[in-house]
Amino acid sequence: MNCFQAIKVPIRKVLESFSLFPSKENGKTAFYFALDREERTPSLSVNFIDNTAFDFGTGKKFDNVSLVQAVKKCSVSEALKYLEGFDYSFIKRQVFVDKNNKFEISALKNLEHPALIEYLNNRKINFHTDYLKEIHYQISGKKYFGIAFENNSGGFEVRNKYAKLCLGKKDITTLKKSERTLLIFEGFLDFISFKMLEHFFGNPAADYIILNSVTQICLLRNIEQSYKSVQLYLDNDNAGDKATLELQSIFPNAQDQRLLYSKFKDVNEFLMSDN
Repeated sequence: MNCFQAIKVPIRKVLESFSLFPSKENGKTAFYFALDREERTPSLSVNFIDNTAFDFGTGKKFDNVSLVQAVKKCSVSEALKYLEGFDYSFIKRQVFVDKNNKFEISALKNLEHPALIEYLNNRKINFHTDYLKEIHYQISGKKYFGIAFENNSGGFEVRNKYAKLCLGKKDITTLKKSERTLLIFEGFLDFISFKMLEHFFGNPAADYIILNSVTQICLLRNIEQSYKSVQLYLDNDNAGDKATLELQSIFPNAQDQRLLYSKFKDVNEFLMSDN
């Protein structure tokens, strides 16, 4: 990724990747607390139209590259490498909520809400699965609900028709049975779609890793390299291309399986096609 591409990534997404959220906003602009100091009144003004930020306390202006530099204390090349994890053509809004933001889980139970079941039905996914739960939660006093998939840190990837977010710490999800084969997926809907398509893909005895975001690939660098076979089922898009190459640098024996659903964006879209 070059600097021109990097500054096109929505600045809101970059801030959210560091668990930074606006104190107040009006849609076009917002105020955040400063990146490098504690303060009672937020002084970082973010312009979502210009994709820039301005710190009224120091007089510094930030684009995405300099913002990442300020947070991570890194060089331009390191900032660009971090921003490679963002697909700047990606239009869905993903929110990361951590323990510093006020959220409260009020219920975690088996799926039963009609709206959530309809959402899964539209994706051709059977809601009778042990992997998914129905979660009810509050953020800043407002009540929400969604489909929950737990990660390794006890956080939850949450989905519904209108939202895509993480409650708690962002992490991968590992389903380990100490097998010699490892299958890696980008998101949990693709993993469950794969399980529903085992008559097509086969039913290998395998360990599974669900990334929950391609930005989490760095966490796999410490994974044991004893797997005889590693299979990658990522998205057929720019981010999936980059993620596949990065994973193949970590696992030299990793096989790109996207040819099996090459006419579709991902495994879930392949499932929805009824092919």
